[in-house]
Amino acid sequence: MDAEREELIARIGESQHALGRAFAHDRSMPLLASNLTMQQLKVALILAHHGSTPGQELAHTLGVGLGTVTGIVDRLAAQGLVTRREDPNDRRVRLVELTDAGRRMTEQLIDAGLAGYRRLLDLLDTDALRRLDQVMAELRAAVTELYGPH
Repeated sequence: MDAEREELIARIGESQHALGRAFAHDRSMPLLASNLTMQQLKVALILAHHGSTPGQELAHTLGVGLGTVTGIVDRLAAQGLVTRREDPNDRRVRLVELTDAGRRMTEQLIDAGLAGYRRLLDLLDTDALRRLDQVMAELRAAVTELYGPH
């Protein structure tokens, strides 16, 4: 990789960090008001993305043991954010899923991040938005090439 590409990638990385720090200071974000641990938050977001999920799959995704996931799910259930139910296809399997309150909480987290990003984009002029749109399309294509379709 040539020096210019290295410098550009470094500057883009620095910009990403600056954006992350700016968004982290936005105290209106529901994430900062949440009392969830990082592992609980991960489970809630996995369930928001995948829907009902067996505990074993959650353990695999998080890279932890089933006992650890059981404790995480117990604490989320105590807060009314998830429930467990029997898998209709295999009664030995317990599925974990978000409650209505859990869905509202994860939607608020996701929507708050998008709202902050939207406020930032509103400050850009139309030409800058066109350029950013082109770059974002290229990034999405690169993500698909690297990780497959999502």
